[in-house]
Amino acid sequence: MSSSDSEESALLTFHEPYHRSIIRKFRTIPNFVFVTILAVIVGIGAGFGALFTEWLVEEVHHIFFEKKLWGLLESLGMFHLMVIPAIGALIFAPIIILFAREAKGHGVSEVLEAVSVHGGRIRPRVGIIKSLTSALCIGTGGSVGLEGPIAQIGSAIGSAVGQFFSLHEDRIRLLLACGAGAGIAATFHAPFTGTIFALEIILGHLEVGYFSAIVISAVVADTIAQAYKLPIIPPMAEYTLVSNWELLLYAILGIAVAFGAIAFTKTLRTMEKLWEKVPVTDFLKPALGGLVLGMIGMITFFHSDGIPRFYGLGYESISHALNGVLPFTLVFSLFFIKILTTSLTLGSGGTGGTFTPSLFMGIMLGSSFGYATNLLFPEITAPTGAYALAGMAAFFAAAAHAPFTGILVAFEITQYNFHLVLPIMLTAVVATIIAQAISPNSMYTSKLVNLGIKVRRGAPGQELFVMDGITVGEAMSQNVETVTLNMPVFNLMEKFDQSHRHGFPVVDKAGELVGVVSIKDLDTAIAAGNLSRRTVADIATTSDLLVAYPYEPMGAALQRLGVREISRLPVVEEEGSRKLVGIVLRTDIINAYHKALIKRKEIKEKTES
Repeated sequence: MSSSDSEESALLTFHEPYHRSIIRKFRTIPNFVFVTILAVIVGIGAGFGALFTEWLVEEVHHIFFEKKLWGLLESLGMFHLMVIPAIGALIFAPIIILFAREAKGHGVSEVLEAVSVHGGRIRPRVGIIKSLTSALCIGTGGSVGLEGPIAQIGSAIGSAVGQFFSLHEDRIRLLLACGAGAGIAATFHAPFTGTIFALEIILGHLEVGYFSAIVISAVVADTIAQAYKLPIIPPMAEYTLVSNWELLLYAILGIAVAFGAIAFTKTLRTMEKLWEKVPVTDFLKPALGGLVLGMIGMITFFHSDGIPRFYGLGYESISHALNGVLPFTLVFSLFFIKILTTSLTLGSGGTGGTFTPSLFMGIMLGSSFGYATNLLFPEITAPTGAYALAGMAAFFAAAAHAPFTGILVAFEITQYNFHLVLPIMLTAVVATIIAQAISPNSMYTSKLVNLGIKVRRGAPGQELFVMDGITVGEAMSQNVETVTLNMPVFNLMEKFDQSHRHGFPVVDKAGELVGVVSIKDLDTAIAAGNLSRRTVADIATTSDLLVAYPYEPMGAALQRLGVREISRLPVVEEEGSRKLVGIVLRTDIINAYHKALIKRKEIKEKTES
């Protein structure tokens, strides 16, 4: 085989008859041209995907809040503000659970999981489900943003394009990043922000080789968006640095913003954990969360046009605060309320982004700080809107651990107000440094770390760990010994005695995984006494289970094992499924390590030859 044939084989795998005739046409095209064409396709898809999702949000909002669902909610009076978020949740929750559980949450974490664990692969249906359910959640008052869902939609398009052409994982990840960046660009009319977002957050590194493809996707998506919609923030007042002494105040703002961002990240994660323990089916949790959100909307007086300012995207409040027209009590209160309501929406099972909410929180916190500085130092300080702008950039930078993206979004979203370049950069960098020093995990990675997923950082294709070279499916034991929920504890004692195992997966009557029981659970039950009527269901762990999937690298499974210091990990068919297909034991880890070393050695020998 010639060198050129080898390179082509590494890029494309021509094994699907349906694709073969299409892929063959691209065989003679130079690699950079081929990637450029795909980047344009992804940009077009992400641009129209963003427009379609935004249109859906507007339609849902119009139907529920303006038409009052065609008059059916008129009799409720102001109470319609309480029930509408719950009704929306009753509609979108079953769609997510039945068709694409990956669509739950704020989107970017799920994209990072795809990059780190699944080789950049996202099921094509995720984009459609995410668009529909996010529109329902945001349009009915969910206190979340649209950029995370649109980034996930763009990522799903990029991943689907890569999979269609049977590309190598590195190329699929690149196209996924192109889609994410294009989604952000189309949402905010911010191609630079979208590009840096993809490089800094999704891929985790800045590399020239991937820059051009992501820029192309972002520019194409933004061009399409600009043809059909206006900027989300109207032109605002231009601010300048009044005195060099103000830089000290902006640095102090950066410190305050860092702690605010950490508070938001921790509140979000705490809320997710709390809702995991609520004894209600996943179909009803978002509706219950929607009712609580509606109650907060009813009891607060922070409304605009009859709708709570923290419902939905909040662009109007963002614009007002940046122009300094909101009073101190309002901006100060909205900062805390937005942290609570965004965490509530996502924690209870809603779907939407945290990008726009983090901008909202930063603006409100910055504006509050601006009021204080104007009161204390009226002669040397800029208007409150200037501090709101710096707070916006710094809050996202600190919450996402992404200073470049935070700084750029402040300029692009305000149509390049460069007079505050030094204060914005200083505030964002100070906030990021402090946030990273106190909390190593960002709002995007904290959820994944809790699941034992190590977010991939470094150049695509660079393996971080030898065990990343082998999948769980290759390493797991398929002969799984299980126990049932109704097994008496005495029988479980005998099974432990005979098998010399330290734990078993617990299955229901249909054979699906419902929990795990360990010898430690048994010892605790024995110490408590009264075993005669107790069953496995009484002592097993049935909530917050850690599982693995056959297509994951073993490195991800090992990270997950380390989270709880456990020695076995049930393997289920796919995300959202409870069909048990295997188990990873200590002996499997040792065997997997040997297999991974052999595989790495073979790859190295082929490369050298």
